[in-house]
Amino acid sequence: MASDLRAPRAKRRHNPSKSPRARHKIIHRLVTNDLIRRVSYEEYRDKVHEIYSGPQGAVLAVCSLVSLHTPMGDYLLGQRKFDLGGVSRILDIGSGAGQIATHLLKYADPSCQITCCDLSHQMLRRARARLKSERPTFVAADMTRLPFADASFDCVTCGYVLEHLPDPRAGLAEISRVLTRGGRMLLMATEDSFWGALTSRLWCCRTYNRAELFGICQNLGLAWRDELWFTQLHKFFRIGGICVSIEKI
Repeated sequence: MASDLRAPRAKRRHNPSKSPRARHKIIHRLVTNDLIRRVSYEEYRDKVHEIYSGPQGAVLAVCSLVSLHTPMGDYLLGQRKFDLGGVSRILDIGSGAGQIATHLLKYADPSCQITCCDLSHQMLRRARARLKSERPTFVAADMTRLPFADASFDCVTCGYVLEHLPDPRAGLAEISRVLTRGGRMLLMATEDSFWGALTSRLWCCRTYNRAELFGICQNLGLAWRDELWFTQLHKFFRIGGICVSIEKI
């Protein structure tokens, strides 16, 4: 997709009482977990930490495989839909059980430095055990307060973690800060679709409107270059969430 990627078009207005879009919003509101909007960020962050450090986090790698997120990541990086060629320093934010880091070790240049970052120490221990590699560095940190200097990385991967922020601006601003100018970012986030609502219910996260997230990124100098899909079927049914290649300008 061309570099002047435009925001998704807004749909025409309809009578709210008859619109399928209105019905979709009602269903989405009923299914989506709204804890993130009901409590303070500190309380919510503690809840997320509890979820991912507990039994649910222990089966995260299996869930990623069943949901096709793991094979999708391998496809995108292996087929260079998101090209890691020439990248020297990668930050993987929200590393979880090492799902994306597994692909980074496989497809990044051998000399590339990889840093895995996650809020949960337990998830980082699981990632270390799964990756079985001395190559990555593991850092426990909140993505809204990254412990890295400005322009420390020329590539960032952020897979399904942004939705654990009430407002994405703080996390995206930090990503922009630690990225070099011209640096690349692979961003994956839960979309405000029916499938996204189910994901929200299971993992206690919020969802994002594609056009809204596009605008926030643009305001922070993070330009969407390509919208990425696992298959055309995924694109047609809007399955897999928001997955975009981004460049810091």
